[in-house]
This record gives sequence, structure tokens and C-alpha cells, in this order.
Amino acid sequence: MLSIYKKELFESFGNFTAFIIIGVFGILGALFLFFFENDSNIFDIGTASLQAYFVLAPWLLLFTIPALSMKTIAEEQQQGTLIWLFAQPVSVRDIVLGKFLSVWTVGIMCLLPSLVYLYTIYVLGVPEGNLDAGATLGSYLGLIMLIGAFSAVGLLASSIARNQIMAYLLGVFMCFFIFFGVEQLASYRLLGDVDYFLQSLGFYKHYIAFTRGLIDSRDIFYFLFIISLMIGASVLLVEKKK
Repeated sequence: MLSIYKKELFESFGNFTAFIIIGVFGILGALFLFFFENDSNIFDIGTASLQAYFVLAPWLLLFTIPALSMKTIAEEQQQGTLIWLFAQPVSVRDIVLGKFLSVWTVGIMCLLPSLVYLYTIYVLGVPEGNLDAGATLGSYLGLIMLIGAFSAVGLLASSIARNQIMAYLLGVFMCFFIFFGVEQLASYRLLGDVDYFLQSLGFYKHYIAFTRGLIDSRDIFYFLFIISLMIGASVLLVEKKK
């Protein structure tokens, strides 16, 4: 698993894909937070807080993470190198886990530019340093868990699709539906008591709890369960490609 993880990371940074994605993610975050007129602009809302970023980030990640994960399995299959991987002394589970961890790692690195935003807001606070540390730390943990879930979903999409474009589109759709679509369906209150259960199946409810500074073990276990479920499904699909 470690060898696959290192190989994937080396390829991501070696061809500058990871650098480009991290850079674009950071620039978009800065534009929305400080320059564009929108509900996330901290100068428009007049509050020295990163909460606007934690609302914005999932939507950026929804398009970013599938761009990282789309090539994990689909590219290997398209180029015929998946057979070569099967011939190596590693199990399919290790192949899938190594690829997942590499996507999760690069996804977490996309958050690094936000430390600059954090410092800027820390300085702009009145008085200086007037920042809700609990909500901020909880939100970062929530983003890390959400990135893991998006990475696992994107990996599953890449295992299903036959090429990178289809893997990306399917990954974006699946991430959007589980993050926001399920929440919207539940908000219509069409199924009575079932709506609460349906809402609990989506990412949104569990992620928002983190942004309030509420670190609940149930939310952590939920994301870990989703990650395990998606990875398990990916392993089964890749096994069938042998």
C-alpha cells in the first residue's frame, strides 16, 4: 500500500497536477473571500471570521476532489496499466487504499492556503485575535473528513467509469447528490419521519455540525463508515477487472 501511495503522490506532484489544483483552489478561495462581491466576502459581511470559507470550501471541493480522483482507476484501465498493477506483489485492497490516501492527502493540502486567510482574519479582528478557535478547529476537522468522503466517492466513480472524463462527471454528480441533493430531498418533508433518516444519510448535516464547533463522535464515525463503504465497493469493482 505504501509503495502505491508514494507512486501516486510522486506522479501527482511530478506532473504538477497537484500544484495546479492546490494553487487554483487557493486563488478561488481568496477571490471569493476578499475580492468578489458575494455572501462569502468578509468585507461585505463585516465579520472577521472564516465561517464564510467553511461554507464555500465544500462547493469548491465538490469539483476539485473528483479532478484528483478521476485518474486513479479509470486512467490505469484506459492506458492498460491496470493489468501491470495486478501483476505486482500487492493486493487489490492495497492498490485502492494507496490511491485513496494519495487523493485524500492532496485534498488536505488544498486547505494550506486557507492558513493565510486565517492569519489575515486573525489580524483584522477587533480586538486582534478575536477568533472562535473552537468553531475554526471543528470546521477544519469537518473539512478533512469531508475531503476523505469526497475522495472515496471519487475513487468509486473512477472504478465504475471507463475513462477520466466520465469518472470526473460521475464523481461530481455523486458528491453533489450525497452532499446537497439528499439534504434538499429531505427538506421537502414529503416522507414524514423518514425525512430525518434521509437527512442523516447525507454529508451536509454531519459536516455542518463540525462548523458549529460540535465535534461529535457520531459524525466522525459516519464519515469513517462512508469512506470504508466506498473503498470496499471500489475494491470489489476493481477485483472484477482482473
